[in-house]
Amino acid sequence: MIYRLRVLLDANDDCFRDIEIDANSTLEEFHNVIVQSFQLEGDEMASFYASDEEWNQGEEYCLFDMSGGMAPVKKMADTLLENAMSKTKTRMIYIYDFLSLWTFSVELADIVSNVSGTAYPQVIFSVGELPDNAPDKEFEADPRFHEDGEEEYRGDIDDGDDEFYDEHSFDENDLY
Repeated sequence: MIYRLRVLLDANDDCFRDIEIDANSTLEEFHNVIVQSFQLEGDEMASFYASDEEWNQGEEYCLFDMSGGMAPVKKMADTLLENAMSKTKTRMIYIYDFLSLWTFSVELADIVSNVSGTAYPQVIFSVGELPDNAPDKEFEADPRFHEDGEEEYRGDIDDGDDEFYDEHSFDENDLY
């Protein structure tokens, strides 16, 4: 089966690629197609994130395991596209270069049969050019953690009072 996916840069001007790729390809192979089709350098960290219908970021699929074995991670190289996306899981977020935050939405548009003699993956439609710099992002704080929110977070925070450390048995110089 072939997935037809739209990869859209999160920017004011339209910049997207429609890509056909075998559903049995890995997310790392899909990452490489995205990098090539948008003419990114290809030398930065990247991750895919599962997403819901409202584009909320979910489970991460990373290019490299940077956890040092401290936590289980799902790597792009070990994850088939068909296991990350399906008719019921049609959206992902792709972030390239965590300093610049090139952010793309990925949406499964169709699942079709292989066409004999066609080499996959392929870019079937391209609109727009990548800008020189990643578009600026505006982040909104969760109102529970913001002074202007209806609910102010009232959890344990360090307000400069040393009693905070004492009551939580925390010594900032004693890591082990």
